[in-house]
Amino acid sequence: MNYVKPKKHLGQHFLRDENIAFDITNSIDKDCKNILEIGPGTGVLTKHLLKKPDLNLYVVEIDTESVLYLNIHYPELKDKIISDDFLRYPVENIFNNESFTVIGNFPYNISSQILFRVLDYYQQIPEVVGMFQKEVAERIASKPGKKAYGILSVLLQAYYDIEYLFTVDEFVFDPPPKVKSAVIRLRRNQTSKIDCDEKLFLRVVKTAFNQRRKTLRNALSSFSFDNEKLATDIMTKRAEQLSVADFVGLTNAVRV
Repeated sequence: MNYVKPKKHLGQHFLRDENIAFDITNSIDKDCKNILEIGPGTGVLTKHLLKKPDLNLYVVEIDTESVLYLNIHYPELKDKIISDDFLRYPVENIFNNESFTVIGNFPYNISSQILFRVLDYYQQIPEVVGMFQKEVAERIASKPGKKAYGILSVLLQAYYDIEYLFTVDEFVFDPPPKVKSAVIRLRRNQTSKIDCDEKLFLRVVKTAFNQRRKTLRNALSSFSFDNEKLATDIMTKRAEQLSVADFVGLTNAVRV
């Protein structure tokens, strides 16, 4: 049965370079047993993942045309295609609460939301390998002091070591995006839990970067600090100058 490939959806650009697809799927940990692919589309990554022995692969795809295409062309995925939204689906149940790797050529317009969702499961997700818009990838991997360093950088680097693997040109996609792409890898670091209130940490980080041009004394004026903390050098800095550890210390200094 012939079936026309699905149209672009949700900001998705279909990768058509098999060498790049192989390089992406070959970047996952060799000991990985469970893997969840997000937004497989027409299966350009899927076909390479299916060649890996003893890999327990599930895919989650919101687009119904893509789900139909995958069912027709990859019968070995029978009962392992989840036709739903990764941002809402209870993914902890897919692998019976076992750890799993996340991989995908992520739709650019929801890639940040995907990573925030990954953070909800950081204890269960030891690794993420994904394609992002190059600017977003650089932001995620950026270090303190760099212009690209921001909210996602801090929140993800609190729990993951991040590697920028390689840049991908526009012409290898259908349709070609207007920007370059990049593949990055996130691997869980040794932090089992940050040494502060996680919800307050998130608020402090977001508030600091929402007014990133201001010093922390002004950007965090909605929080209460004692006079001793307000007099320290760190309060004269801007958000982009602080490490994860600095933000943890700030969070612990908030008077609640």
